[in-house]
Amino acid sequence: MSLNFIIFFIYYFLILFSIIGYGYFLLSFEKKRFENLTFGHIGLIGIFFLIIYSYVSHLLIPHSKIHNLIVIIVGNTFFLYFVGKIYKKDFIKKNFYILIIIFLILTISLLIEKNHDDFPYYHFQYTYYLTQESLNFGIGNFNHGFRTPSSIFYINSLFYLPLVDYYLFNFSAVYILGFSNIILFHQIFKFTKRKKEFFNSKFTLYLSILVFIFINIFFYRISEHGTDRSAQILILVLFIFLLSYFYNPQSLKNTDLLFLYVLVGLIISLKSFYFLYLILIIPFYFLIFQKKKTIFSTFNFIFFNRYMFYLLILICFVIISYFTNTGCLIYPVSFTCFDNFEWSILKNDVILMNNWYELWSKSGANPNSRVEDPENYIKGFNWINNWIENYFFNKVSDFLLGLFIIVFVMFLVYSKSSKVKPYEKNKKILYLTYIILLILLIEWLYNHPALRYGGYCIFALIVFIPLSLYLSKHNITFNKFYKSTSILLAITILIFVTRNFTRISAEIQLYEYKPFSKIFYTIDDEYFEIQKRIEKIKNKKGMFNKSIF
Repeated sequence: MSLNFIIFFIYYFLILFSIIGYGYFLLSFEKKRFENLTFGHIGLIGIFFLIIYSYVSHLLIPHSKIHNLIVIIVGNTFFLYFVGKIYKKDFIKKNFYILIIIFLILTISLLIEKNHDDFPYYHFQYTYYLTQESLNFGIGNFNHGFRTPSSIFYINSLFYLPLVDYYLFNFSAVYILGFSNIILFHQIFKFTKRKKEFFNSKFTLYLSILVFIFINIFFYRISEHGTDRSAQILILVLFIFLLSYFYNPQSLKNTDLLFLYVLVGLIISLKSFYFLYLILIIPFYFLIFQKKKTIFSTFNFIFFNRYMFYLLILICFVIISYFTNTGCLIYPVSFTCFDNFEWSILKNDVILMNNWYELWSKSGANPNSRVEDPENYIKGFNWINNWIENYFFNKVSDFLLGLFIIVFVMFLVYSKSSKVKPYEKNKKILYLTYIILLILLIEWLYNHPALRYGGYCIFALIVFIPLSLYLSKHNITFNKFYKSTSILLAITILIFVTRNFTRISAEIQLYEYKPFSKIFYTIDDEYFEIQKRIEKIKNKKGMFNKSIF
């Protein structure tokens, strides 16, 4: 085992504890007690805080190694202070063990030789740019990827650290997956001491089990997460969070509301087109209305609170990053673009790029070919036959087959018991949510029918929600549920580990990867191409001109 492996492992947990520390720091402003929140909730809140911090600090300074080391040290100080105060509580001890076990298991997914295909093109280059530069205007002119910055690049830039340099730029995806797993694990097993609540919560329990199985089997390759799959994991968690309160709106607390806004903020900042998911505010409004009883108090509860302020801060910085990079408030939505600035992308180019994204997602273009008449191809449903032939039966059909294997297993495990009358409360809101999900499916199919653009989570929820409702109608003893679920989740974890072990073995054969002696992914000169171009331009124009173009 090499020294690099040990350093890699130490940083992995130092960053983990630092993220949780910042989550506790943000929660410390709450008057309500927060000891009963899991490390999963606190970790995602910490990621939210660090993303806002990284946007703010980038305005003034590059995220250098010294700067980032200070950030990590401060975060660990918060972790020791807050966890030290409450560690004696049994809930915290148990959750700490779960935290360590889950992230130890996830370590295998970080042994990567080959990253995402977009990683060398712009994921790495944008993140590296943040470590070398403070804010520059017009960097969207360097390549198309720089026009759609993701918040995951900003938080990853804080992992540019001494001894490991830029080899931790894919860590955020693991933390999002890990924290989501902890939340789901808690959601599934939190009724071990409150068995009466178990029988009124079976719908969300089954949905949580399905999502846990789904994300760990389908999203096991961290190198393929990019900016898309992390957002879709959080969308699945968001739906579970909302649906769990449809059955008991009175139980919604301030810390729950904070977590809701954190999830929404993270999802939108990871991918801008997930602004569409703000439509979920409609069923959420009706949910809160049942608690507050009046329109004014409901509106006030949702929009006029400091959590909305946190969310708006993050959204503002996301918009600022788009604007300073491209001249657009949301790229590539052309009507939000201003092409009269020195650094702006011309509106015609924005429209062309938007058409290209649509063409690619509709299987009209790939690295090796392109249809003859792109403009006509993307209109209406002219593309549907080609899409079915080249994409549906290659990717979507395989994906749906995997979904229905999960459905079959769930039927096999949970549907043998006799049926009982289901819990009826708030079914109208549930149906409204499902209708919204179908609207999102139609929008996805018409505009960007690629699984990476939201397709994974939409299809999963469309299948999982009715299945969970059906299974919740079946009577099952608590002990049988607990035993069956434990076995099912253990098998899921085994599949996750096995698939990653198989992947690593393949990378050893193909790329001569050495996970213990050469743990870091390969980097070459092309990864620094844009930064070299930025430095050349700055040398020509002078250090005091912050517009690159």
